[in-house]
Amino acid sequence: MKVKRIVANIETADPAIVARFYREVLGLELLMDHGWIATYGTQDRMPLQVSFASEGGSGTPVPGLSVEVDDVEAAYAAVLEGGYAVEYGPADEPWGVRRFFVRDPAGTLVNIVMHT
Repeated sequence: MKVKRIVANIETADPAIVARFYREVLGLELLMDHGWIATYGTQDRMPLQVSFASEGGSGTPVPGLSVEVDDVEAAYAAVLEGGYAVEYGPADEPWGVRRFFVRDPAGTLVNIVMHT
């Protein structure tokens, strides 16, 4: 298993309210918008992204980090092997990802995700 991307997720009651700052002020592109989460970044080889969310999707809390992996099942096995409690999933989500949530040792809720 190798990490492909890490995305910070920042909770906000209204994800659209930050659009002006990130799109017009910083010049980032809107990469994804599901209504409850909007992701801004670039299409560059080394993507820069920050997401603002009112929920974590499927009624879950907003995770502090999203870590994209190439093999979510291997990551899941490693988390269980490490003795960490999975708080959500694994789940196949309607927006085309398979993911699960786990807390890191500092208490940050982490979304481990793979695009399907």
